[in-house]
Amino acid sequence: MNTAMNYLTVLFVFLLLAAPSLYGIASDRRIDRQLRQARQARGDVERPSRRAEFTTVA
Repeated sequence: MNTAMNYLTVLFVFLLLAAPSLYGIASDRRIDRQLRQARQARGDVERPSRRAEFTTVA
């Protein structure tokens, strides 16, 4: 029983520390999706990311 409580305590602390980061990632993805939808509604052509410009092979 003591071992199970130790595992649950470690899991709880991990989730407590990881929660803000996971929430931020979800928020960023939501904002990116909204921006993409706004660009498509306006008719803009989506440009490739800057990373894609540097990784292309000539």
